Amino acid sequence: MQRRTLLTTALTVLASPWPVAALAQSGQPQVLVWKDPNCGCCNDWIAHLQEHGFKVRAYDTGNLAARRRLGMPEAFGSCHTAQVGGYVIEGHVPAADIHRLLQERPQALGLSVPRMPIGSPGMDGPEYGGRKDPYDVLLVQRDGSSRVFASYHQPTGGDRPAQAAAAPAPPTPTDSQGRPWTEAEVRRIDVRGNRLSLRHGPIPNLDMPPMTMFFQVSDPAMLERVKVGERIRFSADRVNGQYTVMELQPMQ
Repeated sequence: MQRRTLLTTALTVLASPWPVAALAQSGQPQVLVWKDPNCGCCNDWIAHLQEHGFKVRAYDTGNLAARRRLGMPEAFGSCHTAQVGGYVIEGHVPAADIHRLLQERPQALGLSVPRMPIGSPGMDGPEYGGRKDPYDVLLVQRDGSSRVFASYHQPTGGDRPAQAAAAPAPPTPTDSQGRPWTEAEVRRIDVRGNRLSLRHGPIPNLDMPPMTMFFQVSDPAMLERVKVGERIRFSADRVNGQYTVMELQPMQ
């Protein structure tokens, strides 16, 4: 009788899709995360994982070196890199898809949500006003190929009426090299690390939504021209795989 009861209990647990509490209590693998210490969306994604039964250990060292070390191609890059159960997790992957990955155990490098789509876990705070952009979770192979593992093509608030004869948008102001300007507030100045923490608006050329994060600066003298709390406009690009402020100007 006792053996039958135990067998029935085990089958019930296995039949449940991603049983969060059971997985956590039975030794759910710990998630290791490499991120920037001041990346708010990374912290929100970690909170999302914890709410869904994962134990998380975070390293505030940035994720570029971790992504390279773990073999995730740059094309699938995002703002944080993680490792769990022998797989690499890149970007704002929903916890449910990580549970599914660990249950199905496919032959693969891991999962990725490239860049930082608004509406994905950690990119769904009130500052985005309920916006939900479509995105895919990709299963990345060790040869660099990928396929869609899960799709999230949510509606964005219904059909919008067509606008007849809309006036053309004004040209976007750009820096001396044609990169778009972005407005920001200086949050921290790291002289030793040669970088700035900026709470910024969208950066079109990097396909980056509004957030707070650290940027390297292309010229250390830039750090002497700004102060914490000041409003600036800046241009940014990727230099040697790092997000870098290329030009900046104080705002009047």
